[in-house]
Amino acid sequence: MTRPLVSVVDDDESLRESLPDLLKEFGFASRVFSSAEEFLTSGVASETGCLILDIGMPGISGPDLQYELKRRQLAIPIVFITAHRDNSVRSRMLEQGAVECLFKPFSDTALLTALNTALQIG
Repeated sequence: MTRPLVSVVDDDESLRESLPDLLKEFGFASRVFSSAEEFLTSGVASETGCLILDIGMPGISGPDLQYELKRRQLAIPIVFITAHRDNSVRSRMLEQGAVECLFKPFSDTALLTALNTALQIG
């Protein structure tokens, strides 16, 4: 059985460096991208089982990427992450179809729970 691919799109370099190790511990394959544009041009969207997506990024924002994926009819479960603790933003992301919206820093357990829900594992 192949490991599900979790793609991470975040402009925070430290998160892009640390998250792949954690995802590997969880049993997932991962790819990281510094921008939504990079993710869209990479060709891995169709292989991505779940997307960990920062809300606020330069260029195309997380919600804008979510909209673009829907426009392209790519139904990828999304776990949003954000450094801005705003419950109204969290509510809006969930209403727009996100699996979860986690505030940074989030716990390993919270992320694993969100990923399992997104991928409907265990």
